[in-house]
Amino acid sequence: MLLWIYIPVEGHKNLFRDESTGAIINCDNTAYQNYLKDKKRNSIKKAEIDAMKDEIETLKSMLRDLASKINVIVNINTF
Repeated sequence: MLLWIYIPVEGHKNLFRDESTGAIINCDNTAYQNYLKDKKRNSIKKAEIDAMKDEIETLKSMLRDLASKINVIVNINTF
């Protein structure tokens, strides 16, 4: 039979020590839920930034193509 014994960590109401492994366990569910929300929010922001970077690269490529075509037209008209 497995029996987990958690001992409160002095000065921390949400921290407990697992007596068998010595691990510190945080039992603050609110803090954990906030962490998960922040992690998801950061992931969404990163995806948005990556999408904007891709769009910027596309725009830069389009501008290079346009500049190249303008140069061709200018060169044709100078002859």
